[in-house]
Amino acid sequence: MKVCLRCQANFEHAGWRCQACGFEPPLKAGFPAFAPGLAAGNEGYDDSYFSDLYALETRNYWFRARNALLTWAMRKYFQTARMFLEIGCGTGFVLAGVARAMPQLTVHASEVSSSGLPFAAQRVPHAELLQMDARAIPFAAHFDVVGLFDVLEHIEEDVVVLAQAHRALRHGGGLIITVPQHRFLWSLYDEHAHHVRRYAARELRAKVLQAGFRVVMMTSFVSLLLPLMMLSRRMQRKPAAGYDVLAELRVGRIANFFLESILAIERGLIRLGIRFPAGGSLLLVARRN
Repeated sequence: MKVCLRCQANFEHAGWRCQACGFEPPLKAGFPAFAPGLAAGNEGYDDSYFSDLYALETRNYWFRARNALLTWAMRKYFQTARMFLEIGCGTGFVLAGVARAMPQLTVHASEVSSSGLPFAAQRVPHAELLQMDARAIPFAAHFDVVGLFDVLEHIEEDVVVLAQAHRALRHGGGLIITVPQHRFLWSLYDEHAHHVRRYAARELRAKVLQAGFRVVMMTSFVSLLLPLMMLSRRMQRKPAAGYDVLAELRVGRIANFFLESILAIERGLIRLGIRFPAGGSLLLVARRN
């Protein structure tokens, strides 16, 4: 079911024009814009990263390993899902992976910046894409699964976003979240990536429960690389010139293969039921009560 963000009326007809109040979202970059004031830029993310990420993601060990973990979680916990929404889809790299892994899905995705959506449209031409503020989602009881993949850490009002995701899900629907973990790993990268926080596992679990979900599975990941991450953060120094937030993701081919292989071993252990207590990131799977 769709929700008019102006008058809160519910409707199910095609298109986005509300029959109750006549409101229809404008188009930005060819996509329905539900928060047009944020479409050209916001404090949570730097639009200039999209083109570089689009070229980088398919080769980088971290993005590839996260995609493999997420598609495993989708197929394990939500095999019968038919309607999927990714909030904060960026360039559509995860969306494309989910769509390939589960071709039965009708996929929707949103991004607060309209400049990211054309990249996602190239990767997943059949997806319904929206410019949207995650704090005001124009759906109710509509989706089987909602995904938030490294999005919550950019938003101060994360509890509001979780409540909105809860409303957008059907009863029993699923939520999948990834976030960066451990305050002691806070670095220049987090600052320049416009992160509001790095999560503790207890904090994320509490906020998900507060929003009306029950946690099905939770684990750290990028755990086998945690010592390397800690060393990298300890050695990090503030640069004299401008900071390149993507620099640590630009690794050589041999290093990339080595790091991705380690994360493949870690993913195999998670699939066997091992849950890591610490790591660079957290994965949480939950269901709507």
